[in-house]
Amino acid sequence: MERRDFIKDLVIGGVALGVSPGLWAQPAYPELAVVTGESPDRITREAVQILGGIKRFIGRGDKVIIKPNIGWDRSPEMAACTNPEIVKTVVAMAFEAGAKDVIVMDHTINQAKRCYIRSGIQAAVQSAGAKVLLAEDQRLKKVNLKGEWLKDWEVYIDFLEADKIINLPATKVHSLSKVTLGMKNWLGAIGGSRNQLHQIIDQAIVDLTAFFEPCLTILDSYRILFRNGPQGGRISDTRLMKTVVAGIDPVAIDAYGATFFDYEPRELLFLQLAAARGLGKFELEKVRIEKRTV
Repeated sequence: MERRDFIKDLVIGGVALGVSPGLWAQPAYPELAVVTGESPDRITREAVQILGGIKRFIGRGDKVIIKPNIGWDRSPEMAACTNPEIVKTVVAMAFEAGAKDVIVMDHTINQAKRCYIRSGIQAAVQSAGAKVLLAEDQRLKKVNLKGEWLKDWEVYIDFLEADKIINLPATKVHSLSKVTLGMKNWLGAIGGSRNQLHQIIDQAIVDLTAFFEPCLTILDSYRILFRNGPQGGRISDTRLMKTVVAGIDPVAIDAYGATFFDYEPRELLFLQLAAARGLGKFELEKVRIEKRTV
């Protein structure tokens, strides 16, 4: 099944059964799963299981691309990139669901090979049997994003050709957008000059969120970067939360992630804009959340 058809079927099926778009009615899964525990592997698996299990999202024969944050030449304890153990677990689960191919890639800020290696993600991904791809210019294709602010822009073809996308962001503060979570993670799926987007960063985040359609988002909040983001550089800039947040509502996931930094979701412009576009809910009191400690 094509990725867009998969999302469409979720919405149509939900509407026909009288539930909110994007949710399954039988059984009524929570919109967000928040799981805390010592093991990155276990909390990730538990969060996905709460949402209905990985086979709800990945089918046999699917070509899957996983988009972590690998942007910085930092070791895992610096929390500038997604936890490699969580990336490895998601790769493994995709294969367990029957995925034919699993690719992991990001458009890095620092030199790509250094980022892939020092973050621990390249070794983790390869040990789980997936491919790591560098975001090279020849893999770019200009497409119409159909955004309110962003129109034609270069996107890495791997995201366009995948049957399913899993968004696997880190949890960090950011000097421009206040936080960088799932929605901002899409800047690593495009080419072009990202500096041009800094002038309209909140609006760009929303347009990119509307364009990319992940079947699942898993926010790595095992160790968060609460100071000197988005690249950090000292362990003292990090805080151990031992948590993952998973769901299919990108706005709700980022709204929950913002609370790790004591931000009220309504303080973040990109969340307000995204909710107004109908991309999700940022009022967490209206979101069905299941929390567990394992």
